[in-house]
Amino acid sequence: MAIVSGNTLIIEGTAGQRVINGSIRVNGSKNDAVQAIAAALLFRDGLALANLPDIDDVGKMLALLEDLGARIERRGRRAMIVAPKRLSRFNLDSAIAEKIRASILLTGPLLARYGSVTFPHPGGCVIGDRPIDFFLSGFSQMGASVRRRRGSHVVSAPRRGLRGATIFFKNQSVTATETFLLAAVLARGRTILKNCALEPEIGNLGRFLRRAGARISGLGTSTVTINGRGLLTADRPYQVLPDRIEAGSFAILGALLAKELRITHCRPQHLEALLNLLIELGVGVKSHRRTIIISAPRSGLGAVKVKTHEYPGFPTDLQAPLAVLLTQAPGASTILETIFDGRLNYAKTLISMGAKIKIFDPHRLAIVGPAPLYGRKVTSPDLRAGLAYILAGLVAKGRTVVHNVHYIDRGYELIDERLGALGLALKRF
Repeated sequence: MAIVSGNTLIIEGTAGQRVINGSIRVNGSKNDAVQAIAAALLFRDGLALANLPDIDDVGKMLALLEDLGARIERRGRRAMIVAPKRLSRFNLDSAIAEKIRASILLTGPLLARYGSVTFPHPGGCVIGDRPIDFFLSGFSQMGASVRRRRGSHVVSAPRRGLRGATIFFKNQSVTATETFLLAAVLARGRTILKNCALEPEIGNLGRFLRRAGARISGLGTSTVTINGRGLLTADRPYQVLPDRIEAGSFAILGALLAKELRITHCRPQHLEALLNLLIELGVGVKSHRRTIIISAPRSGLGAVKVKTHEYPGFPTDLQAPLAVLLTQAPGASTILETIFDGRLNYAKTLISMGAKIKIFDPHRLAIVGPAPLYGRKVTSPDLRAGLAYILAGLVAKGRTVVHNVHYIDRGYELIDERLGALGLALKRF
């Protein structure tokens, strides 16, 4: 993985001037990469992965598998082969798993293939209640026994392996949909997953598994059916999708500061909710097959009402970056966060930088703009809020210091170097 030193960024603000005129490439999707690494457990001879982002979450997922005995053969920064043929143990390293929410993706295929898995409560960003009860309940429905031992969950499949089941997700959950899709591929009989998440990364995973021999129907709908079978064989590498959240973050950056910003190697069709909102705000947006061109408006932004929603609605992961943009939009904008309880906590920091924000409750806030922002020392509480603080520092007057950059490194590869290549002033130490 990329060697990143320093957990603090110093940002020299632009005072909102349109200073960007260049291009930036989108890397592979964090969310697609971590599920692909977990999917390698379903393949008889391992799985080749391509277009991996060089980020901390990917490194931790690979470290978890290596600790279990999997062989990782690296072929450059963005390609590797993951071969889980000779695993020696099935308990996830607590020190790693407790730091990454995606660690729970490994539980389904480990349980289905090897009959046992022990894991701690998964970690990740602190953005509200993220229970795992429906994971444990789903495993029970597939015939597994679940118990607690010394702070970890111990899950064991019956002697004949997991059995198919009908599982209804009380809330659309990307991670739960992926976990049980993976588990069901090796389970006996038919599994029906209802109220599934619809994110494009899930479709990418399902289509690849189907090409490799899995019997899956209903992809792209809320009901997915899987008829279990044996281990899979891949005749091509798994191609990780471009990261739509990274692309969306760059689009918001362009809406703030760009004469013209070309965002390349992306999928504009995965960002329709954001791009249509930017057009409504008055931002210049042009979409091509794999490129988005963004220009900050010359005559000022407009105000909007935003409600986060599961895909294809407006992504909760772009809500905090969008709030920075709305601080510069004349009029009163509102945000309704419907996914996580703790996702508006960043707003207090933006207020300390000069933003005019009223927080009504854990799910609603109003932003009145335009309000000049001023640099200050801030501490990143999570991945997406951290990126929002970088955007706020770039549009502000004066110097901003962002601490806890390791949260941002979880999802954005070498963010300081890549934004620096656009002429922006960021320095890590």
